Amino acid sequence: MTGNRRLPRRAVAVAVVLAVAGAAAGTWAALRSGSPKPVGIVERSSSETTITEKTITSQRLVDGTLGFAGATSVLQPVGTDPDAVSQADLKAWSAAQTLTQATSEVSAAVQGYTAARAAAEDAHSSALAFGPTSMYTALPAVGQVITRGQPLFSVSTRSVPLLYGSVTPWRTFRAGMSAGSDVAELNQNLADLGYGSGLAGSVTFTSATVTAVAALQRALGLPMTGELRLGSVVFEPGPVRIAAVPPKLGAPVQPGSPALDITSTTRQITVKLDAASQSEIKAGDPVTITLPDNRTTSGTVTAVGTVATRPASTGPDSNAPPTVDVVITPTDAAVTGNLDAAPVQVSIVTASADHALAVPVTALLALGGGGYGLDVIAADGARHVESVTLGLFDDAEGLVQVSGPNVHAGEKVAVANS
Repeated sequence: MTGNRRLPRRAVAVAVVLAVAGAAAGTWAALRSGSPKPVGIVERSSSETTITEKTITSQRLVDGTLGFAGATSVLQPVGTDPDAVSQADLKAWSAAQTLTQATSEVSAAVQGYTAARAAAEDAHSSALAFGPTSMYTALPAVGQVITRGQPLFSVSTRSVPLLYGSVTPWRTFRAGMSAGSDVAELNQNLADLGYGSGLAGSVTFTSATVTAVAALQRALGLPMTGELRLGSVVFEPGPVRIAAVPPKLGAPVQPGSPALDITSTTRQITVKLDAASQSEIKAGDPVTITLPDNRTTSGTVTAVGTVATRPASTGPDSNAPPTVDVVITPTDAAVTGNLDAAPVQVSIVTASADHALAVPVTALLALGGGGYGLDVIAADGARHVESVTLGLFDDAEGLVQVSGPNVHAGEKVAVANS
């Protein structure tokens, strides 16, 4: 056989006993090489042996070392030495201190920034259009009527227009402001003036509002900022009439001081009515107005005050009773003229009676048993007293309504001499 193929267990095994230790290695090598006839070994054999049947193994002799298992080396670790660790800790502590200080400074800076931004926001929200060096460069004439969109006056050559509304602005109109009734008023005016029809009814200051404000500013010859600071526009309920102009041209603008004295264009009469008579008059009552030139015109009570006021504690009217204000609107304002103030007489119709019998108040007689009567003069000159019941008094005419079973229209009565 050739190679290292193992013999079957039942095959006859050929064994050679090596008598010479020195030749063992060469003989074993020859057998391992697959030589079919180790002639040299047999020829040099000095003895014979018997072939026996037994289990044999193939073995290889190698050199080894006797010792303990698990041999290894204990190595010193590679890392940071203690001094370097201490230095690193010191640097970390120092950095932490720096970070704490920096964090505190950043926190303070953030708080300062927040406060500054809030202050800036407040400043912008209440920014005035004109400063202490601004002065009046155009003023209206007394009696002039100003309508929506027209300038009331000019400050430092910048026109201040009139807009309609009952809400007085308290903040700057600008992008980013919150919604409100003042913004709704501005949007409505811009829409009514033709600068933004889609703004009507809106309560928010949008980009469309900015555009419309810029268009209004352009029409007035103003810088088109899209922003309206306090004092750059004036809101009043409707057209105004200039009653007085306190400042002079070139005078500086003083915050809180009057720029103009104005009125509405609606004519009205104010009556100081004795508070005790307040319940006798109501809105809607007709009146007759006697003007300074003695002409008369009609009017209507439009408001009756609900708060009574006393006259000043000193002066000719100091003992007068409390009064309430009654507002009267003339039916035809044109006939009342253009005077800002003029004394008139007003006759207020508080009640009326049709087909009433009326006599002068001076015709009344006080009866001994109480009540009143009339001294009736018959056709033949005879006189007798008739008891009457009193009705309405007409203070304007000095008349009183009377009634009684024996009192008739056309009868003559005596009147006391004044």
